[in-house]
Amino acid sequence: MTMSPQAKTDAFLVLNAGSSSLKFAVFALTGQGLAQRHDGQMEGIGAAPRFTLRDALGAKLAERSFTEAEAPKDHQGALGVILQALKPLIDGATIRAIGHRVVHGGRDLSSPVLITPAIMAQLRALLPLAPLHQPHNLAGIEAAARHFPGVAQIACFDTAFHRTQSHAAASFALPPRFYEQGILRYGFHGLSYEYIARRLAAEDAALGKARLIVAHLGNGASLCAIEGGQSRATTMGFTALDGVPMGTRSGQLDPGVVLHMLDSLKMNSAEIAHLLYHDSGLKGMSGISQDVREIEAAGTEAAEAALDHFAFRVRREIGALAASIGGIDALVFTAGIGENAHRLRARICAGLGFLGINLAPDANAANRPEIGRAGDPVRVLIRHTDEEAMIAEHALELISAA
Repeated sequence: MTMSPQAKTDAFLVLNAGSSSLKFAVFALTGQGLAQRHDGQMEGIGAAPRFTLRDALGAKLAERSFTEAEAPKDHQGALGVILQALKPLIDGATIRAIGHRVVHGGRDLSSPVLITPAIMAQLRALLPLAPLHQPHNLAGIEAAARHFPGVAQIACFDTAFHRTQSHAAASFALPPRFYEQGILRYGFHGLSYEYIARRLAAEDAALGKARLIVAHLGNGASLCAIEGGQSRATTMGFTALDGVPMGTRSGQLDPGVVLHMLDSLKMNSAEIAHLLYHDSGLKGMSGISQDVREIEAAGTEAAEAALDHFAFRVRREIGALAASIGGIDALVFTAGIGENAHRLRARICAGLGFLGINLAPDANAANRPEIGRAGDPVRVLIRHTDEEAMIAEHALELISAA
């Protein structure tokens, strides 16, 4: 799976920078299109970093922890370690472009773009709208620019897929001037939803035209109603704090609660932000963890309450999203919880029979690709999402069009 000098392969590097992690993937351009060659991540940046490198089949080629003295301190250092490990594997390849996941593109950046100083200035202006993600996305871009001077860098936005929503779906019930100032429902996880929509259309033309509800359920969680391959409504809004509860984030909250915290509980905005982003959701409700496996294993009253609340909110959003597109043809689960937590999926789908959604218990327990009851009007699917592959596709499309 290495790229030999004789092959003179064109390659695309994808970076997905999080607050303390840097995921990466390398794709080779072949006669059949893009093919992933390597992927991995550096986790625990700034604390106790762990590096993993895998081949195209998922086999581990390298795994390493670091002493405090040798540990990379930031994304720049982490990228250096990643590139050192990749160098013998990609020698001879030409890096055509580096694709980056950027969480927020605002109102104006609604498709992948070549990164320029002007684009970076626009992205920095959006930092307050995605404080957990945007700073680290930009740090990944800056690190890559230092390591690959002159190589095209391309930003792909989690918000872009949702720009097909109507004004009714995207607006808040505020005076119009706020919408004009950019206060609207942007939606997130767009790269994941776009990947799922494209893959389903490729495997079945009918699914490409269908009314889908995709549940991206991981540490970050949201749902999206997709019709004809386009986003029509989604649960996240102005920030990635809205919608269903998540690992550590509260999800939807009556704004009056925030006013009460400010005025009556005398909490300041920083304290409230920390509570809502870091100490709420499954972790806050359970008092145990944000990891569904640990919560399920605990079996405490608080743990059960957290799981019930999560399932209730996701189930409610499925019904609401179905109403937004006039029905549902398929429900698709993806991301860590969506793909693996079969007991939680069963909780979510309990009571959705009125929509034609019923699980086949054995298929669900085995995490099979199709987990709905045979013959029912709504298909229930599990599909693996791949944001890095979606970014690589966008990078290839943009470079090819230049």
